[in-house]
Amino acid sequence: MNETTPLFTQIDISASMNTPAHPSGMTVVAESTETNRLLRDLVMLQNRSCELLAELVSQVSLQQRQRAAELKSWRDANPELAQSCRQAAESLAKVHTEFLGNVAHEAFMNAEDFADSEYALGEFIDRHGPRLAHFNGVLQLFAQLGAQQPATEN
Repeated sequence: MNETTPLFTQIDISASMNTPAHPSGMTVVAESTETNRLLRDLVMLQNRSCELLAELVSQVSLQQRQRAAELKSWRDANPELAQSCRQAAESLAKVHTEFLGNVAHEAFMNAEDFADSEYALGEFIDRHGPRLAHFNGVLQLFAQLGAQQPATEN
């Protein structure tokens, strides 16, 4: 039989006033008082954390609402251009998917070479990395400018 310390213990967390003295000379009442104070402090810190998170969410949502309002006013001022951006995003998304498939296939086929040769990996990244980064940026721009406006509820 293994004589190790038990993994589980039982702790009384009640705020009982009729408690026996602790062997160290400190009464359990004093320990309960300290525990209660620590728990109150913990609750206060959690409340402060919640307040800070609420402020953070408020700031982020304010920025998102401002950005959405700017995009809406731009779309309202340029409806034809917004429609063109939407069509371009849809067309480029198909090209993007095919391009990613080709890059992924090439990466799969040359994975051993990349592991063995830093030059081969660098050449692959140099060849596809900038193009992919720029393509993603253009596609994201078209998608944002051409996105459908969410329906407003009355």
